[in-house]
Amino acid sequence: MAITEQRFRYEGADGTPLAGYRWSGSAVPKAVIQLAHGAGEHAMRYLGPLTPIIEAGYLVVAADHRGHGLTSGMAQLGDFGPGGAGAAVDDMAVLARLLREREVGLPLVLLGHSMGAMFAQAWLVDHSDLIDALVLSGTAGPAPIRAESLNAPFEPARTPYDWLSRDAAEVDRYIADPFCGIRFSPASMASFQALRERRMDPQSLAKVRKGLPVYIFVGDADPVNDHLQRLTPLVDAYRAAGLDVTLKVYAGGRHEMLNETNRAEVAADLKAWLERTVG
Repeated sequence: MAITEQRFRYEGADGTPLAGYRWSGSAVPKAVIQLAHGAGEHAMRYLGPLTPIIEAGYLVVAADHRGHGLTSGMAQLGDFGPGGAGAAVDDMAVLARLLREREVGLPLVLLGHSMGAMFAQAWLVDHSDLIDALVLSGTAGPAPIRAESLNAPFEPARTPYDWLSRDAAEVDRYIADPFCGIRFSPASMASFQALRERRMDPQSLAKVRKGLPVYIFVGDADPVNDHLQRLTPLVDAYRAAGLDVTLKVYAGGRHEMLNETNRAEVAADLKAWLERTVG
């Protein structure tokens, strides 16, 4: 099945121009998935992994965050700009409202990976009314993480990014991509760390719509969740707040489950959950 790609530009709340992508198949759309990618990468990396989802009848709309991909250009990779990480979170609300206007009548699912999942956690507190479901990949609860320690569990390692996937070809593809590689300006790193360490307290989560379906999928060898120790508090907090959480853990999986050796299984499980939830 052919995938149709439409590229578009839109503006953040402060007028910053942002690069967007819309991918669709030939099937009648069932729902829209808004994608928020991770740090040191860009939206186009998800077209291949999400093709089975698109072919099943789901529109995928993605954007390159500030400091990433075509939004930034090579000269400003890793720089969120004056608004910091908080502005990137606000951009997600702008796009969600655009999708509600442009894709009338279709359920909206927010899918965040890694940094995008952390953005989604912060975003959810104020904007849960904009979406019908939430998906988090390669995620953990709020806590400080030292980027330089992520590859440590896999030493002696073949590359500095072995922590991403057991698939060496996928790791090499990431390294060869000029838009990939985690690099933040000092101010941008500080704003991201402040965001990711924000507490998930019951008072904040009380603002999130009760019963919201949430699908979390991770590998148990992902150093970001530290053998699930950083993830369990998030799952517990969401369930205590009345969210409908489904957790899927893949044995031996590393950080990018959509690019892992068992990615066909991961995509099939995601598709099955979408079918049950919004399909």
